[in-house]
Order: sequence, then structure tokens, then C-alpha cells
Amino acid sequence: MIQACDITLQFGKRILFKDVNVKFSGGNCYGLIGANGAGKSTFLKILTGEQESTSGEVIIDKGKRLAYLRQNHDEFDDFNVIETVIMGYKKLYDIMKEKDAIYEKPDFSDEDGLRASELEAEFAELGGWEAENDAAKLLSGLGISENLHDKQMAELGGSEKVRVLIAQALFGNPDILLMDEPTNYLDIDSIKWLEEFLIDFDNTVIVVSHDRHFLNTVCTHIVDIDYGKLTFYAGNYDFWYESSQLLRKQLKDENKKKEERIAELKDFIRRFSSNAAKSKQATSRKKILDKIDLEEMRPSSRKFPYIAFTPARESGKEILSVEKLNKTVGGVALLKDVSFTVQKGEKIAIIGQDGIAKTMLFKILTGEEKADSGDVVWGQTINYAYFPKDNSAYFDNVDLSLIDWLKQFSKNTEETYIRSFLGRMLFSGDESLKSAKVLSGGEKVRCMISRMMLSEANFLMLDEATNHLDLESITALNNGLAAYKESILFVSQDHQFISTIANRIIEITPKGIIDKSIGYDDYLESAEIRELQKEMYS
Repeated sequence: MIQACDITLQFGKRILFKDVNVKFSGGNCYGLIGANGAGKSTFLKILTGEQESTSGEVIIDKGKRLAYLRQNHDEFDDFNVIETVIMGYKKLYDIMKEKDAIYEKPDFSDEDGLRASELEAEFAELGGWEAENDAAKLLSGLGISENLHDKQMAELGGSEKVRVLIAQALFGNPDILLMDEPTNYLDIDSIKWLEEFLIDFDNTVIVVSHDRHFLNTVCTHIVDIDYGKLTFYAGNYDFWYESSQLLRKQLKDENKKKEERIAELKDFIRRFSSNAAKSKQATSRKKILDKIDLEEMRPSSRKFPYIAFTPARESGKEILSVEKLNKTVGGVALLKDVSFTVQKGEKIAIIGQDGIAKTMLFKILTGEEKADSGDVVWGQTINYAYFPKDNSAYFDNVDLSLIDWLKQFSKNTEETYIRSFLGRMLFSGDESLKSAKVLSGGEKVRCMISRMMLSEANFLMLDEATNHLDLESITALNNGLAAYKESILFVSQDHQFISTIANRIIEITPKGIIDKSIGYDDYLESAEIRELQKEMYS
């Protein structure tokens, strides 16, 4: 068990947490949620000791080991992959290094022999002889192929490093596991593997994630951070959401009844307090009035953007036709004989193990890249809007206010009109005057969505649009795309996002595509498709 006792964290006049007292018990998985800036990652750092609180303490049961998914992806560049994973169990790793150092001594003494013997016994007791094999299993489960296990971390890409660090956190069966956004950069298969691992994990897990399906799958409890307080809810994310909405409604209804009772009493007091015959009753009612306390109903600090895509004109029957696209980059065939036709009203999720291939398809469709062979034909009525995975070109070295930035993409450049779109995406007041080049990742995404809404397009293409967004913004985008009447082509790793939007799945594989007009959950559960996948990836 791990507990926070009277934790207060204050930065100047700003109080992030005040007198927080919480306990996290073994066998449970706690999903830590809250609006951006609520302090989710900071609270994890307080639990690990990386962030010192203003007052209070963190208590971990004696002998219990804590592991933490690190966010510094370059911290282990000087180590190989297997060694980096084993470093997650510090006691075992230190014994291993000390033992190896003794055996390498040129002047090995009897004293060294005794120490080595002690270390060998501890090493065996901690499962040291199985360490490399256990580390390799974790890496394989997370999609790190065996040929990478002996490479230096510096040779790996960003996504691969994240997977190794997840394996490091999971290694050695820690008693308390803290994970900050573990599904970032993971593909769907790796996320599924991690979900299954955590479901079977018997110890304490505290996780921060923006992936609603992940939270629903692994969490036994939700911990909501709002106004510097932590509130516990039994159940997963959907249960928390429904419960919080129900509690809020009940509180509103209760307050409404109290307000009606207060109004009646005030009216009685006003009418009869000057009447001698009724003054005793009026005094009695005043005492009742004094005892009625309305529950404090502070609105949640969460803010939901308003996202709605409204096409200027309805699309015609002919939308998009792709015929035998092929594209090879650096000797690697990214796209092979890709052919499909988009029909009116289809919302197509593009999935597959190779993120570069999916992005390349979008770049070819928009004309940013040229295919080696094949044709792309757009319908004459189509006006598309595109959300690229990398939006840096839209913001780097752009010294414009958000109002001026968004004006670039609008036919109507009246400031009130532009401000209305920024306001929908939570850029109101002075926020709309900030410079575009200093935006956070999530703010840039919200600006790009504003740009898409302004386009009034009748076909949308989105490549990983949920990256960097908080739960509230993901929900708003999810709802906006689900309500959109025209066709969509999109890439996402968010299970719930795909399953609630897509009515057709196209999977890009090394040998071509798998194309099925079914929902995402049906696609994943189909035995026929699993057989096709084995053939296409073999």
C-alpha cells in the first residue's frame, strides 16, 4: 500500500493540492484523471519522491518496491536495451553489476570470493538467472523485435524507446507501479498486450491516461483531481462519468428543492414578521431558514470544446477513388497495390502496424508526396480538410496572434467571427491574443481543429488527431466526428475513438490492404480477419 498524508503543494500563491489524504491499496488499478493543469503528473512525481511537497509525506509499506514509467526517453541512451529493462529492478541490477565487477578483477581475493558467493545467493533469490529471458518476453510483448534487444538505446526511435521504458517499469513484478500516459506512441496490438498484462497484475497500479478504452479496461477505481482535491470512485472511467453526471443532477435537484423551501420561508417571514399574532411563527421559520445550507456547487474545472464540422455544400456521389497505389521509401515498400473507393457517408479508419505507411497514404492523397505508381481521383464536388500528424510547419517561426493565425485560413476575416471559432476551442479573451509559436501540443491541435471547422469541408482526413488532447477535447472531437454527416478518412490508436466513429476498416499491411465494411470491434473479433492478417504479415 502507498498513501499520501496531508499533502499540500503550493507554487507561490497558487495551491495545487491542499491537505490531501489518500490510500492506494494492493490489487487495484487507479486511473488518475483531471483537467489539463490539475496536477496529475505532478502528483505521481510526489508519490515517487521526484517532486517535494510543501508539506505532508508519502508512506510506502515497508519492503515494498515502487516502479515508475519514466518520461525522459533519452536517459538510457548509453545502455543496451536488455540492460535498460533490467535496470527497472534496481536491487537486482546493482547486485548484477557488483558481481560482474568482482569477477573482472585481475587480483581476485578470498574476500572477493566470499562476497561473490553472497551476491550469487541474492541474485538467484531475486530471479537473476531468469532476468534476461523475462526482459526479452516483456519487450516482445510490447512489439520490440528480438534483433533490437542487444542494440544501444540511442539507436532506437522514439516509439521504440517508450516501449522499452514500459518494459523497464513492468520488470521484476513491482509492488507499486506508476505510469504516466503509457499508451502514448503504442500501436493497437501493444496497447492490447499492456491491457491484458495489467488486468492480470496483482499489485497496486496508478495510471494517468487520456485513452478512455484503456481506462475502462484496466481500472478498478477512478481518482478525480479537481480543485486540489482527490475524489475516489469505484469502477472504471465510464462508471465514473455516469456516476459524476448522476451525482451532479441529484445535487442540482436537491438544491432546487432547498431554494424553493427558502423562498417560501422568506416570503412567510416578510409577510408576517411585523404581525404580532404571527411574529412567533415568523421567528420559528427564520431559525429553520438559518439551518438550510445549499450544497456548494462549484462547476468542474473541466472545459469541453465545442466541435462541429458543417460542410458548405453536400458532397456528390463520387468522393475518392484510389487505384493501385505503390510507394517505396529507402528500399521499404510502404504501400503495395492499395486500391479503394470512398462512398458517401463512409467513415473509414485506416489501421496497420506501420505508422509511416498510414501517414504516407495521406500525404499522397493531399499531393504532398507522389506515388511511385497508381492513381488518385477526387470527385468534382469534394472540398477536403486535412489534419496532419505533424503540424509543426503551421506554427514554427510563425509570430502571429491566434486571431491573425486563424485568419489565414478563413474567407471571413472579421475578428468577431474568428474569435467565435477560437472560443469554441477554449481560446477566449486574452488567450486568443497569445502567439501561435508558444502554444503547447494540445493547444496546437485545438487550433488545427478550428482551422478544419472554418474550412466547411465535405470530406475530412485526420492523422492521429487525438495526440496531445485531454479527455475532454478527445470526447468533443469524438462527438463532432460521429455527428458529421459526410465521409471521413482517419488514423487513430484510440480504441473507443475508432469504435464509435468508423463503419469501415482499411488495414495497411506489407502485402496490400484488408478492407471490410464493419465496425471496429467486429473487425478485431473476426476469425476470418485474423487469418487474413497472418497471411498479409507473414
